[in-house]
Order: sequence, then C-alpha cells, then structure tokens
Amino acid sequence: MHEALASYIKQDIDITEEELGRILSCFRPLSVRKQEVLLNRGQVNRQINFVTKGCLRIFFIDEKGEEATRYLAFENHFATALVSFISQEPSMEYVQALEDSEVLYIEKPDFERLLETVRSWEKFYRHYLESAYTTNTNRLMSFITMDAQERYRLLLEKNPEVVLRLSNRIVANYLNISQETLSRLKSRI
Repeated sequence: MHEALASYIKQDIDITEEELGRILSCFRPLSVRKQEVLLNRGQVNRQINFVTKGCLRIFFIDEKGEEATRYLAFENHFATALVSFISQEPSMEYVQALEDSEVLYIEKPDFERLLETVRSWEKFYRHYLESAYTTNTNRLMSFITMDAQERYRLLLEKNPEVVLRLSNRIVANYLNISQETLSRLKSRI
C-alpha cells in the first residue's frame, strides 16, 4: 500500500529516502466498506486520505436534501474535506466510499509535525494545494461555461473511469445533470 503513496510523492518532488520513510511512517492503513461514510457534515476533519484501492466521494447535501458531488478520488489520489482540515472547523462536506476501498490516512498532528520537520513535505503540500485549487476552479468554470454535453465529453476524455466504474446516479450527480439527461448523452456519444 505504501509503495503507491511513495510513487505518488516522488513524482511531484525530489525527496531523500530518509525523508520519504519519515513521511510514510505517519500514514496508517484503513479498509472502508462500500457506502461507508468517513466524515459527516458537522464533524471536524482531522485526516487526509490517500486512496490505494477503490473510490472516495466528497459531496454536499443542499437545503432541499439533494446531493452534490464535488470530487471523486480513485486509486493514487488524495481525498479530503480540505477546508475543514485546514480550518479545523466543522465540515460542510461528507466523505464516503463508493466502492470497497483501501486508504492510507494521516492525522492532522502528524501532518503538521511533518510540515515543521521535513522540508520536502512542505513542498509536496504546496503542490497538492495548487493542484486542488486548479481542479476545483476548473470544475467550477465548467459549470459556468459548458453545457451538459460538453461537460460529459470532458469527463470521458479526462476521467473515463468515473463513467465506467460508478452508477449513473453518481455520474449524473457529479455532472450536475439529471439521470435522464445522462442517458440521452450516453446514447448520443
């Protein structure tokens, strides 16, 4: 499990084996069952998860009780309610496994200690934050500047496993369209 995380870290930064060992020693394994919720709205997020197998979803529930999926993390991606993790305030988001999943997680105190003691971890974190910001901004822009068909085509191009592995309900929710619209798009494309 830790090998995947080690590869992920090394692809983004130069790091010594000693530093990498210190970082990896702070991550613990966790098995999560399909539909299990790792974080509920109102809880303070105290961990960052790295998916080694399966899929985690980060989503909101609006005032009408409708779900809105913000992010989907498959293998070799991090998934966390980042605003709550940074602020240590109650989360507005949920984190849920969509498949039986294996994750490696790091808790906030260990994460902070690494930032203080391992310079390369600070560099990695900066890269992670930049990537998260870019991903979220691009997603928001797609809702403003693209129609449903364009968003679906982009999803197929950039992240086809969403369509291949997840239910139509989740895919439609992620695209912010109805399941009926998704069915029409699938039949046309």
